Amino acid sequence: MDSTPPSPSLRIANILRQVRLTGEYHLLAEAIPYARFLGIGVENTTGEVLCRMRYAPMLIGNSSIPALHGGTLGGLLESAAIFELLLRTQTDRVPKIISITVDFLRSGRPQDTLAKATITRLGRRVANLQVQAWQEDRSRPIASANALFLVS
Repeated sequence: MDSTPPSPSLRIANILRQVRLTGEYHLLAEAIPYARFLGIGVENTTGEVLCRMRYAPMLIGNSSIPALHGGTLGGLLESAAIFELLLRTQTDRVPKIISITVDFLRSGRPQDTLAKATITRLGRRVANLQVQAWQEDRSRPIASANALFLVS
């Protein structure tokens, strides 16, 4: 019997099938080391896929304000786009980013941050998404992004 662990892409495909069947969205975020490191989780409590980045002191970039580091917000926005594509399309592979443009709109306070991605165009090979991140008030985003991904 072969004891070789499955390839990362096969592991993700198996997790995606399980998440699509059971609705256990947290399994997807736990399978991606970068999302785990940043404390990003996937939720679907209101019928829409949301990402939550749980606050941790390591996420602070400017301790004199204090404000969340822009790189962590960019990571949240990118992760939200990837999870949206994985859960709303039939792909079994993690989409590859082509480009992302992030707009930082206001300082992120030391608290949980939510993000929601919306697919604006889905072609055979390329997907366009818009993503917004907010804290207490969804109508007052702290960052937004336009992203372009290669999908298979």
